[in-house]
Amino acid sequence: MNSPDYTATILVDQGPSTVFDCIKNFRAWWSEEIEGETGTLDKTFFYHYKDVHLSKIKLIEKIPNERLVYHILDNQFSFTKDKNEWTGTKLIFEISTKGEKTKVKFTHEGLTPEEECYDVCFESWNNYIKTSLYNLITTGRGNPNPKDSDGFSAEVVKKWKLK
Repeated sequence: MNSPDYTATILVDQGPSTVFDCIKNFRAWWSEEIEGETGTLDKTFFYHYKDVHLSKIKLIEKIPNERLVYHILDNQFSFTKDKNEWTGTKLIFEISTKGEKTKVKFTHEGLTPEEECYDVCFESWNNYIKTSLYNLITTGRGNPNPKDSDGFSAEVVKKWKLK
């Protein structure tokens, strides 16, 4: 039996348009260490957190104010046996209204409890979605990973991006 994919839901007072724009702005809620366009259909961006996590992600579905789907094209973790664990998974954001509120349902399709990174990723996604994205939507300021040159190898990142 397959376990369910990781899912998180938040409710906010802001409208779907504001929510949609905030989600697309990964630099404001996930990480300032992102290169490329995060809100343009069929464009790929590169994310990294030190040498711990590197990922190439492409926006594959975009329905304004309703849905965004990102495909993880390539991924590397430094802390798992399967370094490419997220490769082929999807980040799905569904926006709807619930009464006077706007609901955001985030699903990381393919991230299940069987995955080695699940516990770390579960905690991280909870922070990014339920705290950082929520704060960006409700206050205009998220809590992304800051740009930080300490602790990561720029050479490793450069080589990996070219792969």
